[in-house]
Amino acid sequence: MPQSPVLRGAALLALSATLFATMGVFIRLASHTVDNEIVVFARNLAGLLLLLPVMLLHRGTGFRTTVFTRHLWRTLTGLTAMYGFFYAIAHLPLSSAMVFTYSSPVFIPLVAWLFLKEPMTRRAWAAALVGFAGVLLVCKPAGGLFNHFALIGIGSSILAATAFVTVRALGATEPATRVVFYFAFLSTLVSTVPLAWAGRAITAHEFWLLAAVGLLATLSQLCLTRAYALAPANRIGPVTYLAIVVAGAWAWVLWGEKPDAYAITGIGLIFAASLVSLRRG
Repeated sequence: MPQSPVLRGAALLALSATLFATMGVFIRLASHTVDNEIVVFARNLAGLLLLLPVMLLHRGTGFRTTVFTRHLWRTLTGLTAMYGFFYAIAHLPLSSAMVFTYSSPVFIPLVAWLFLKEPMTRRAWAAALVGFAGVLLVCKPAGGLFNHFALIGIGSSILAATAFVTVRALGATEPATRVVFYFAFLSTLVSTVPLAWAGRAITAHEFWLLAAVGLLATLSQLCLTRAYALAPANRIGPVTYLAIVVAGAWAWVLWGEKPDAYAITGIGLIFAASLVSLRRG
């Protein structure tokens, strides 16, 4: 693991993005027969069940927090973004859904400046904009940028950026397991409400798909939380663009979506943006 906190954070964020992109594949498969409300609830419940034993090993001290309102804000923004993201995956090509979800680094510098007073450098803005241009070249969202699916995706991206920056603030005092646990716990409680009209029994096949979504999402969240605790959001945020590359690779293997010259150029821009964001100075 790299020794520099920024490089370590970037490495963990890259792993998080890879896990998250893979999770998107299982969401796509599950969404063929399972409603969005059930997928979101199952993702949160699985995370809660996986983390609860870890928290109990701390004999109760792991639950203690003095910043509950920040946990609640992170939950509300992150959960709303999750509903939008899962909806986009169910109704758009995988790469098209990812382009909106992972455009959040474009908004991270502004959100980090507003909430954490982190400086907005020209390099941070340049890296984010170049990366976003690469994302557009890779994904080329179907149906234009302003259909209602796209608007839901963009809104989810802004909310995700807010959640990521809140994770950064929480990481100053809270361990990664506690941050992810509170998100899973509060999100599970809130996401039970839609089950009143969307809940139903699931098949064994659907169960395993949803279990994979929950496991991958939880591991991704742990890596993400630790990453933003190690480094400022506006330094490592563009690394999340790597999820687009991973999603594109999965789409190529599973659904025969082959990258064209525009996509290859976009991948180059994504890597360039990530490298620029990691440069010292």
